[in-house]
Amino acid sequence: MFAADRASRGLGIELLEQGVGTAVLRMTVTGSMVNGHGIAHGGYVFLLADTAFACACNSHGPVTVAAGADISFVAPAHEGDVLVARAEERTRFGRSGLYDVTVLRGDEVVAEFRGRSRTIQSTRSEEPA
Repeated sequence: MFAADRASRGLGIELLEQGVGTAVLRMTVTGSMVNGHGIAHGGYVFLLADTAFACACNSHGPVTVAAGADISFVAPAHEGDVLVARAEERTRFGRSGLYDVTVLRGDEVVAEFRGRSRTIQSTRSEEPA
């Protein structure tokens, strides 16, 4: 799934690790990602966390999408900061799942994200449901 994610790859997001229900991704904050306050725009931090969530929830095989997500911004990120998003599955039930993603700059937490997933197809080769 990540190989086909042009939006994330176009922003320089790298997939570092992926396991069943887990993923670790990295992104460097560029000048074009900084808002009027001189800090990383929250949308980019959210996008990094959401991409890690997508990799983790799609690791089981069936096509799975976000049903919803929340993020809490804990510390600002700045141009040049290297952010790492660590996604971990909390639970799956039926076609739904819960995933937590921590976005870090080194050892410092920048944001905490919780994603809710929904499986929409049993395999990638089927027609959309």
